[in-house]
Amino acid sequence: MQKNVLYIFIGFIFLLAISGCNSKSPEKLSIEALPIDAVVNGNILAGPSVLNDPDRFVWGGSVLKGDDGKYHMIYNVFECGDSLPAFTDGWVLHSKLAYAVSDYPDRDFKFKKIVLRGQALNGDSTAWDAQMVSNPHLKKFKGKYYLYYIGSKDPGVQPVGSPGEKLSKRNRVQQNQKIAVIEFDSFEDLMKGNFSRPDKPLLAPRTRVKPDNIVNPSPEGTQPKPDNIIVVNPAVTYRPADGKYLLYFKGNLYDPNWRGVHGVALSDSPTGPFAPLDDIIFDFRTEDGRIASAEDPYVWYHKTQQKFYAVFKDFSGKITGADPGLAILESIDGIIWTKPADPFFMKKQVVLQSGDTIKVDRLERPQMLIDEEGNPQVLYAACSIININPTKKGESFNVQIPLQVK
Repeated sequence: MQKNVLYIFIGFIFLLAISGCNSKSPEKLSIEALPIDAVVNGNILAGPSVLNDPDRFVWGGSVLKGDDGKYHMIYNVFECGDSLPAFTDGWVLHSKLAYAVSDYPDRDFKFKKIVLRGQALNGDSTAWDAQMVSNPHLKKFKGKYYLYYIGSKDPGVQPVGSPGEKLSKRNRVQQNQKIAVIEFDSFEDLMKGNFSRPDKPLLAPRTRVKPDNIVNPSPEGTQPKPDNIIVVNPAVTYRPADGKYLLYFKGNLYDPNWRGVHGVALSDSPTGPFAPLDDIIFDFRTEDGRIASAEDPYVWYHKTQQKFYAVFKDFSGKITGADPGLAILESIDGIIWTKPADPFFMKKQVVLQSGDTIKVDRLERPQMLIDEEGNPQVLYAACSIININPTKKGESFNVQIPLQVK
């Protein structure tokens, strides 16, 4: 707790320093989503602004501009079909990471190959990420590229009488998810497999608190940390004020129902070790005092405004202040977060160049292409028009939405 108080104190020092150095407050970051080049084709969108695959579910993707001037995407896929699990099980049991490339930041991404899959498919069923890999998050720091991702393996059928004995394989794997990172020199190296895959995770949960149906629970009376049961949805940014790397993650709390909460871990290096703080961040509450459930943060630093911003999925609308959708928050130090005047970043819809507005059931896993000053250029989001959970038909896609800073 003393460490967390210290970080809060440092945050106030940052605020005072910035206030003293700037005669004017930072300008408001106002972002407009532009129309996309796509058409409705059955239950999916198709066209240059959309990445889909008839043989696979397509989900969250992260993009960087490479040294070759091209735009490189790592994205989540898993096979679809009548003999395979529906979406809600398939992403946990079979997720892989694919690579696509384009000459443009907001369209025409073409699949090249699967670059990462569960280690069991490579012959190692004991690896920590044997079953699946997901949640890709690309970053570039000081000339090196980094792919943050999550992985998991099945801890096995739990003993009779244990709190996890009734859990399915899907739920056992889901409860075992952790974060890792791969460092590489070029996307050509990544595509050719010229990198070292980590033999252990970068970040793992410190507590496992749940009333029932839990694998390897913490001792009774343990107070859950924000990294409770799982750590997923990695988002990493650099804090220029002190040279720290901040790794944001989601854990799960139960009070009594599931809700996604967030924490942050700090390091002197993009490859860790990362030390998680004990306090929950993005801490906004519903009327009954419970944390508003959220997930999928994307966090970046705006050099001109000297602020951090976070965009993420708000399940309830308690953070957006309206409907469920994508919310935006801001921070001076990356630890203490506040709502801007308008915390609603984007509705669950896309606007087509034809002028039509398409309401969607899912718009999540937001990732951004950010310019050198910190202005968002493109939003990449996992999307589905229909409720994707029960389907086996691969009716999901990644949409690339150009953004205009006003």
